[in-house]
Amino acid sequence: MNKKTMQTALITGANQGIGFEIARQLLKKGFHVIISGRDEMKLSEAVNELKSEFTSVEMVLMDVSNFESVKAAAQTLAQKNLQFDVVINNAAILLKEDISLIGHDDEILKTTINTNCYGPMRVIHAFLPLMKAPGRIINLSSDGGSMSDPVGGWSPAYCVSKAMLNSITRQIAFELSDKNIVVNAVTPGWVRTNMGGKYAPRSVDQGARTPVWLASDAPLDLTGKFFKDKSEIKW
Repeated sequence: MNKKTMQTALITGANQGIGFEIARQLLKKGFHVIISGRDEMKLSEAVNELKSEFTSVEMVLMDVSNFESVKAAAQTLAQKNLQFDVVINNAAILLKEDISLIGHDDEILKTTINTNCYGPMRVIHAFLPLMKAPGRIINLSSDGGSMSDPVGGWSPAYCVSKAMLNSITRQIAFELSDKNIVVNAVTPGWVRTNMGGKYAPRSVDQGARTPVWLASDAPLDLTGKFFKDKSEIKW
């Protein structure tokens, strides 16, 4: 199978953790995968690790918090005549100072939303012209983004940003409903990553399974929804 017949996926923030595992699982399914990140050294190390097992993987430097960086990455990939079946917005931040909404000024919230909410919107805006139809956009959310579960009291700016991302998902799904591009959000659960910590109950393999399913095997009539473990959940 060559790149022209392969499905192609872009994954942001994929030099480690869940994003890296999503890339590995999609490569195993026969996808051509482009991983992105803002740290060129870490990104190169991740690509080299994946290339030790797979051949159809490459990288693009991209900082989703900066629109010029996102546009430059899209232009770089457009020059390679790449078109995308799947875009996965995985890049996100959780600041250690994120312990209260009223105990700090608004910089923590603004910084978090800039990456976690505006970041996916920038990526969708820049890469939409490169997307095939049918196409799939997947936004990595969080249990903390739920509006129906009790408030947990942890990382409130992060949780607010993920609730906002869920709402963005619904709105963009509506806007793209006539373009045969589905848009969904997914929570991987509490996963053992640098962000989730070593005591998290779920492995990166478990965390990646539903995003991979949404990218590959989920019905194309599912859009504007929030998923966990391949099932729609309330948010």
